Formats: sequence, C-alpha cells, structure tokens
Amino acid sequence: MSPKIFWLTIFGIAMAFVESAVVVYLRAIFYPEGFKVPLRTITDYKIIIEVFREIATIFMLLSVAFLSGKTRWERFTYFMLSFGIWDIFYYIWLKALINWPASIFDWDILFLIPLPWISPVIAPVSVSLLMIIFSILIAHSIQKGYDFKPALLPRILALVGIVLILYSFMHDINATLHQQIPKPYRYELLVIGDGLFIAAFWVSYLRSRRG
Repeated sequence: MSPKIFWLTIFGIAMAFVESAVVVYLRAIFYPEGFKVPLRTITDYKIIIEVFREIATIFMLLSVAFLSGKTRWERFTYFMLSFGIWDIFYYIWLKALINWPASIFDWDILFLIPLPWISPVIAPVSVSLLMIIFSILIAHSIQKGYDFKPALLPRILALVGIVLILYSFMHDINATLHQQIPKPYRYELLVIGDGLFIAAFWVSYLRSRRG
C-alpha cells in the first residue's frame, strides 16, 4: 500500500467517525425512540446547518484528493477512494456506537441536496465498495506509469449509471418530502447502475493498460 493510499484511508476512517458522531447527536434529538421511517421534518435552522455541513464534507474530500493527486484523473481517483472509505466506515462506526443498522436493508437518509436521498444501507455501500476497488486499481496503474484517461463511451456509461442510481435515491418524493412510508426500493436501478460503473471502469482500465 502506498503512503498516499494509507493516509487517505486513515483520513476517511477518522472523518467517518466525526460524521457518525454528528448523526448520533441528531438522532438523539429528532429520533429519541430510535431512527425509523417515515422521516420527520426538520423545519428550523438545524436543516440549514445540516445542508452546509454536507457541503463542507464534500469540500473536505475534494481538498485531500486535490492535494494528493497531480493530474485530473489521479485526483478523481483519490476522491473516489476517500469517499468510499468514509461512506462505509460511517456505517461501521454507527454500528459500533448505537448498534445501527440492524440490517443492511434498513432505510437511511443519505444526503439532502438537491432533494433528500433515501435507500436501504446496501445501496450506498455497494457503490462505495466499487469506488474503493476501482480507485485502488487505478492508483496502482498510474503508479506503474500507465495513463488512465477514459474515452467517451465509458464516460457515457458511468454518467448513465450515476443518473439511474441517483434517481433510485430521490424519486420517492412522497417519502422524502411528505413523510410517507417509502415505496419498495428500486433495486433493479441499483444493479444496472453498478453494472454500468463496472463496464465503464473495465473498458477504461484495459485501454490504459494496453496503452
């Protein structure tokens, strides 16, 4: 393991603890009987603070990625790595601190921008696992001197995958905005989206190795 990957991993794990600690406090305030759906509406200033906290989180991940990489794709690779580790260890820390989730199929609030994202825990974890695997392979390839630059086709595949997965998180506005029980999660969109990510990565990775 390279020093950059090691320290980005440490950063992601530590940042995940900070994130999970904040969520423990929020759930103690808004869900004292235990977190569950339907969601509760936060109508005071706390929702604005939470939105800006999420924006700050993304800028923190972008900052360490920018400082770690030299090229655009190398920085993107390190962003994927730190994001994936942060996301997965967020759930690991929550499990350790409050014994939640009870199952990887428990529902969670993932993000609030531009609309609240909700899904079973398995959905973001599956995406983050792919991000970690892909980023480690790409970083290793770059360190070996290979030039990783995805062509148009894999970029389109990845973009379609992102759209499908984001839609699966945000389409149920009755659950996210009107405090109703969520509809069954669209697992087929997650599977297709993850599949498109894998295809986009594999095409780009093989192309870079040949180059």
